[in-house]
Amino acid sequence: MRSAEVYFKSELAGVITENDNGSYTFQYHDLWVANENKAPISLTLPKTTDAYTSEILFPFFYHLLPEGTNKQMVCESLKIDKDDFFSLLVATAQIDTIGAVTIKEIT
Repeated sequence: MRSAEVYFKSELAGVITENDNGSYTFQYHDLWVANENKAPISLTLPKTTDAYTSEILFPFFYHLLPEGTNKQMVCESLKIDKDDFFSLLVATAQIDTIGAVTIKEIT
C-alpha cells in the first residue's frame, strides 16, 4: 500500500492510496469537508466524509499525468514503469500541475 497527500492550493485536502490489490482510495480530511469555504478538488470527487474507491486510478488524478513523449522521457529518466501510474503521479505532480492540485508521497 502506498499513499500520498493531496493538496489544493497548497492546503492539505485529503489522501490518495494505492491499495495492495491495485485499487485506489481517495479520502478527504474531515476538516476539509467540515469547512464550507473549501471547494472539492474536482467535480467528480464532491466533498464527503466517505472514502471514494476505484479499481483504476481516478480519472481526475490520471489526467494529471504526463502523456506521450513527456511521459516516456519521465519514465526513462526516473526508471518508472509506464504502467505504474501511482509512482508517475507522485513523481510529476509534486510542484507544477495544470490545476490547483499537487501530490506529495507519504513515506
